[in-house]
Amino acid sequence: MKILGISGSLRAASFNSALLHAAQELAPAEMEIAIHRLHGLPLFDQDVEELGDPEPVAAFKQAIADADGLLLACPEYNGGISGVLKNAIDWASRSGKSRSTAPLAGKLVCIMGASPGITGTVRAQDQLRLVLRRAGAQTEPQGEVLVFQAHTKIVDGRLNDERTRDALARHLQGYAARLAALRT
Repeated sequence: MKILGISGSLRAASFNSALLHAAQELAPAEMEIAIHRLHGLPLFDQDVEELGDPEPVAAFKQAIADADGLLLACPEYNGGISGVLKNAIDWASRSGKSRSTAPLAGKLVCIMGASPGITGTVRAQDQLRLVLRRAGAQTEPQGEVLVFQAHTKIVDGRLNDERTRDALARHLQGYAARLAALRT
């Protein structure tokens, strides 16, 4: 199954991007995770959309449409989701001129997040679930991946904490099973 991984952080040394790379390593054999970066995505502008999706937006929407599911690594900025992630969802929640449905519609999304704080990204993940539901996506109901004190668990871009790695691997196995069940 093809999973599209998206980090809500643009930072080169992002804990959430590192978490996505760990997910690639720990994914079950039947799951392939491709990471899509959000660096080139313009700010959502309905006037621009009415002229046709810019190339980075069209590529992003196509990547979502081609994926069996999404894996979102959600940082927490000021108690909420990052602007870059919200912007990406805004684009993906709309069909645009060339599609009959929005790429997020009905897509099963698995959420995880890493933060240096002691609560992980719990508030951002709650907010993200609300936004995704409003956009027509489904969120994975099996629990949360909240990597707290990420600076102690992710070193030099690698998730080193074995307990967290095991929990992430189990979570991805559950997500794969849920996606497989939806296919039948």
